[in-house]
Amino acid sequence: MESIFNNIKALVFDCDGVMTNGTAMMTETGEALRSFNIKDGYAIQHAIKQGLILAIISGGNGEGMRHRFTNLGVKDIYLGLAHKMDTFKDFCTKYNLQTSEVLYMGDDMPDIPVLQLCGLPCCPRDAASEVLEICQFVSTKNGGEGAVREVVEQLMKTKGVWLNSDTHKF
Repeated sequence: MESIFNNIKALVFDCDGVMTNGTAMMTETGEALRSFNIKDGYAIQHAIKQGLILAIISGGNGEGMRHRFTNLGVKDIYLGLAHKMDTFKDFCTKYNLQTSEVLYMGDDMPDIPVLQLCGLPCCPRDAASEVLEICQFVSTKNGGEGAVREVVEQLMKTKGVWLNSDTHKF
């Protein structure tokens, strides 16, 4: 059976509303605090260890975000971007990927141009209605509640490497 995941070689994620529930608490000094799902983090780390290329392209910004993703092993972290398309194309070029080989998970209007270009548009269950309409994979989970884990796990199971503890090259 042909899976929508078969041709995917890389994953790109938005952060706020995908990795988080979209809520940011603000400190008195104006710093945004975000809550991340530990199971999403495990899946990201596991995917990278198995050789999957993974990036974050987010409109959000902050050292806490950068620190979180760096600690998970993400090498391509692009933050503070109002427009994501050029960065997405540059990421594909950097890794010699066709856009059709990249899964993108986003949740709101700024993600739509990339979702329309990528090979597998994905979103959390609570994404904006315009995003839900164009995604081929809609998680059964809301953003920040395991949506990332679900799509990473599904991809890796399709590739036969979810339970692998050895390094595997996609």
